[in-house]
Amino acid sequence: MNMGLARMALLGYRVAGICLYPLASPYLDYRTFKGKEDRQRRSERLGFPSAARPRGPLVWVHAASVGETNAVIPLIRELLRRDIHVLLTTGTVTSAALVKSRLGDEVIHQYVPLDLKFPIKRFIAYWRPDAAITAESEIWPTTLSELSRRNIPQIRVNARLSDRSYARWQGYGTIAELLFGKLSLVVARSDVDAERFRDLGAWPVLTSGNLKGDTDPPPYDEKVLEGYMAQVGERRTWAAICTFEGEEEAAAFVHRALKPRHQQLTIIVPRHPERGDAVEAMLKEKGLTVARRSRNDAITPETDIFLGDTIGEMGLYLRMTEVSFVGRSLSEKGGQNPLESAMLGCAVLTGPNVENFRETYQQIIRKGGARMIRDTEMLAKAVHYLMTNDIARRKMIDSGHEAVQDMRGALSTTVKALEPYINPLTVSARLRPASANG
Repeated sequence: MNMGLARMALLGYRVAGICLYPLASPYLDYRTFKGKEDRQRRSERLGFPSAARPRGPLVWVHAASVGETNAVIPLIRELLRRDIHVLLTTGTVTSAALVKSRLGDEVIHQYVPLDLKFPIKRFIAYWRPDAAITAESEIWPTTLSELSRRNIPQIRVNARLSDRSYARWQGYGTIAELLFGKLSLVVARSDVDAERFRDLGAWPVLTSGNLKGDTDPPPYDEKVLEGYMAQVGERRTWAAICTFEGEEEAAAFVHRALKPRHQQLTIIVPRHPERGDAVEAMLKEKGLTVARRSRNDAITPETDIFLGDTIGEMGLYLRMTEVSFVGRSLSEKGGQNPLESAMLGCAVLTGPNVENFRETYQQIIRKGGARMIRDTEMLAKAVHYLMTNDIARRKMIDSGHEAVQDMRGALSTTVKALEPYINPLTVSARLRPASANG
């Protein structure tokens, strides 16, 4: 495709967005009905603000969902430390809840507007960001174009491109060049990701490592943990976290296979807590007794499964065990972040489908902190081995800690790369009289 056709294709995308705008409200109504939108704040998705813009420099930070939000929290705190206001947008209800629990009123939170001309123009005109920092792999053409038209720097941090996304963009090379070329700076998660961004037209591109390695361990309520651990008593535990459909069934299989020997407690934490009812029904059909965190159920000696169907409590669930299977790796593809498990003292198990976290797993496995399993039967054997072999489990836990420490440093590299964009904002913020910031 030549450059002229590529420009026509992007124009067609924008025109299609304008034509489809009348359908945006019905679309959001449907998503609200499905529980995927916040009913009280759905207008934010159309670019209508629900908060006042503060005076002074403001950086728009976008994180698509929970994983990206956790990754950028240290960077956000660095911006706040420099007296820069932060507007944080996310795209899911669960990530919004995480922002509220982890950052509270430190940032202004809005749901990200749809990538349509009118919502995006409305959003940018109101918030007037001095820079836009995105921690996401998706490329939104209208957003990129509207920010570029206003000469607002667009920076991508912790940037990655999955195998599938990279292959897809390669098929539209000229369009990719037009879009990726609008990015002012890309700070990639790995050398592989950096090379992919360069190949698609981004420049300059730097490599920082994974920002998730610099995140703090997820918080927890100490009294709640003490209460649950007292209820667990001397029972052995293991956890299956960030699970998708099919992986809860695998965890149930493991539990039933090991129960005659261990009488263990299995902790299951679905990636999407709203699936709690369906997961509980499946477990009960298999004859398992379930205690749900969302109901504040007690863990009794008869409890088979502790279902962690709440938002923002991964720190609680991982501190209840030393063996963690990380989902979206057996029945689904892509994988989930294993760093929280390694940080909090768990021997990490994963399925083979971890392409979205390939480099992270490679480093932890190389150190000996994680083990890849092929199927459900192998998972059962690995859980049994780790629950009964204290020396092997402790060795994996220590190796996981070491791997996490080796991966730290991405935050300082990222902040250094951002200095040409954020240092002038810091100076402007600190020169402004305190009374003018209200």
